[in-house]
Amino acid sequence: MELALGPLLFNWSAERIEHFYAEIADESVFDRVYLGEVVCSKRMPFLEPALVRSADRLADAGKTVVWSTLALPATEREQKLTRELADFDGEIEINDMSAVYARSGRAFTVGPYLNVYNEAALAEMLSFGCVRLCPNIELSLDATAHLHRVSPTLPIELFAFGRLPLALSGRCYHARAEGLHKDACQFVCDKDPDGRTIATVEGADFLAMNGVQTMSHGLHVAAVQVSSLRAAGVTALRLSPHNVDMLAVAAAFSAFLSGRIEAHELLSGLSGIGLPGPLINGYLYGAPGHMAMPA
Repeated sequence: MELALGPLLFNWSAERIEHFYAEIADESVFDRVYLGEVVCSKRMPFLEPALVRSADRLADAGKTVVWSTLALPATEREQKLTRELADFDGEIEINDMSAVYARSGRAFTVGPYLNVYNEAALAEMLSFGCVRLCPNIELSLDATAHLHRVSPTLPIELFAFGRLPLALSGRCYHARAEGLHKDACQFVCDKDPDGRTIATVEGADFLAMNGVQTMSHGLHVAAVQVSSLRAAGVTALRLSPHNVDMLAVAAAFSAFLSGRIEAHELLSGLSGIGLPGPLINGYLYGAPGHMAMPA
């Protein structure tokens, strides 16, 4: 089973990004690495040169590099950028239906932002050229297994680590929280490299905000038996980049997949590396996502 590193969802500096992916290229066990801006197109001009250089370094290190599209291209400029990426000859992950149509039948990975909840939706994606699926984060492992049964040869990449991307908005929560307008946001989301925790009026930690994105407060971990993952058709686990020791996270998952540690040991090891929230996994069991079911 492969390990994949999902696209960076947070606003890190270009220097931090280049250093991070240099470590991933030189020292990590990842097989696939996704690059590109998924959340906010305003970050692109500052980060694109660093991502392009990182892509070259990752490819030289033998990693498969995949470019991810925006998940909510709203403006004409964003739609143009999405169409241009859809026309890219290399591997891409699509997170918005407009890019599916622009891809014109060429191969692509379905990202977790597309609404593929059942076999009919999957069949539609396959007809457009889908060759790999990262299921929606709300799907249970049983629901993923059903998709596998109707398309048993399709590689399935399960979102296995990180704050869950729940929703996107036309408004920027980070800018509003700082008393700024979205068009003059001053990129204040860079203050929170793992997103900013949102509390309820009673003071309980509830969600996290990341610019225009709403995320879970807890970090989802797919700590279920490897045999159950394989039975559901899972061929790769996706780890989402966070401002922690991702080499250690990847090593822990590698040990888990190889049988060197058990699921409870994976959870125990991850809980000690300074994560920004508690460990959760409810969605995999068909339960509320914020719950932590026993391994």
